[in-house]
Amino acid sequence: MQGVILAAGKGSRLHPLTLARSKAMIPILGKPIVERVLETFVENGVDEVLMVVSQEDSEIRRHFQERCRLPVKITFVVQPERLGMANALSLAAPLIHGPFILSACDNLTPAEHVAELMHVHARESAAATLSLMKIDPALVSRTGIVELANGRVRRIVEKPRLEEAPSNISSLPLYVFSERIMEALPEVRPSPRGEYELQDAIQMLIDSTGHVAGVFTEHRLQLTNAADLLALNRHYLNEGGDTPQLAPRTVGKHTHLITPLRIEEGTTIGTGCVIGPRVYIEEDCRIGNHVLIADAVILRGSVIEDGRQVVGEVVS
Repeated sequence: MQGVILAAGKGSRLHPLTLARSKAMIPILGKPIVERVLETFVENGVDEVLMVVSQEDSEIRRHFQERCRLPVKITFVVQPERLGMANALSLAAPLIHGPFILSACDNLTPAEHVAELMHVHARESAAATLSLMKIDPALVSRTGIVELANGRVRRIVEKPRLEEAPSNISSLPLYVFSERIMEALPEVRPSPRGEYELQDAIQMLIDSTGHVAGVFTEHRLQLTNAADLLALNRHYLNEGGDTPQLAPRTVGKHTHLITPLRIEEGTTIGTGCVIGPRVYIEEDCRIGNHVLIADAVILRGSVIEDGRQVVGEVVS
């Protein structure tokens, strides 16, 4: 099965973190979040991926050409303007053959959920299979919400008002589609905010086939703001699934490093510091003397002045 990852988003709510790189390239314990999404695909047998990217994002191309070691063929598709997910998918459509799995670059679910999504789609020969999760009713206006009947999705509404929401079941930006979705894409019209919404194409599938399935997940991680970035890195540090890395260039006397912790190459750490627990320091940072860092993410090239305390923060 092919995969499609939509990675052209600007990440406005992550500013200033996304001033120097795209949202897709924000690091989660040493790997861009888009690579973390790709890992869940590859683990489930996807060996060919179309990655829709912004035309100014040269870093994402360079990373996957030079640094990524996953056994997958990646073809980049450029989205000249950020006109929504349906527009992004329409640009990749000429290269798609057969059923495919699609994900946004900022949505992480367990690989086991990805496997179940693919299995249910094949078993039911569905036109589409959606990743679903129950959410707090107060959050329904922030996402796509579905109405279920007899195990099938009967309606999908993008960001409804609370009083108009058909349920509190969110459609996450992870789907398995048959090729029939391509027939709906040209019919999608711009939303009031000027974007071509994938939910509109899915509703057309529901109306024409009546066969859109859903699979629930209890867990997902997303990246929309700095608090999410802290939570994502904390999750991977606590899980300990990655090989720990402590590779600072220098560490001063009387400095204590407390795990779980990841420090990348090129970083210098002064004397009398306490670093950790639950800290990720990206490459080429400079940590001064008598610094305390805990529950934090320090992004590449950052400078932490002498005596500073960084607790529960993202520093860029």
